[in-house]
Amino acid sequence: MLVASILSELSDAVTSVIGDYGLYAVFWLMFIDAMLPAASELVMVYGGALAAGAFANQDVTLFGRTIEDGPEAYVTIALAGTIGYTIGAVLGWGIGLYGGRPYLERHGRWLHLDKQKLDRAERWFERWENWAVFLGRLTPVIRSFISVPAGVFEVPFVRYTLLTLLGSAIWCFAFAGAGYVAGETWEDFHHAFRYVEYVVAAAVVAGAGWLAWRYLKRRKARLAEESSAG
Repeated sequence: MLVASILSELSDAVTSVIGDYGLYAVFWLMFIDAMLPAASELVMVYGGALAAGAFANQDVTLFGRTIEDGPEAYVTIALAGTIGYTIGAVLGWGIGLYGGRPYLERHGRWLHLDKQKLDRAERWFERWENWAVFLGRLTPVIRSFISVPAGVFEVPFVRYTLLTLLGSAIWCFAFAGAGYVAGETWEDFHHAFRYVEYVVAAAVVAGAGWLAWRYLKRRKARLAEESSAG
């Protein structure tokens, strides 16, 4: 019940901000989500519904100009999310690159990055290289924890930015499209997708446990070999 209450309050806060500030809220919320979870799926789905004209007295405006509900508003919302997320991701990459791992191990709690998460991220990047950035941007939960480690592990800037731009564009246009099609029933899609996030979160926890088990098994085997050799 507590989790459901928190999620409900978060949903209300996000939709209220987007209702008040529209396009600008989408941009800044996605900017934040590149480094910290900021309900990116909800932001884009609600933004898509807004572009479809699902809410009375709520319009998509840019620099004082009201954009007519429809395809133009949809593209504008999706681009705002894509650009905001990409800029935030570049900032996160810079924090990781110039702060370095020692700094993040001391202060990473502000970005929800502790030593264990950095260890997992390092293994992720070592194994998947380019795919780590691209697939990470398309994966719920994980997508907000890619930016800073990518800088720490010195993923090349141009490659990182292009992969992030592509991944975030797919995410933003897809979820804004879902909201656009759903219109007034956008909440049905949002609630259904929440179960996908739960599954992904459980898979992440299980994967982390498996990696820890493998590490401990190998360490135990290595210690046994060293003991027998001595």
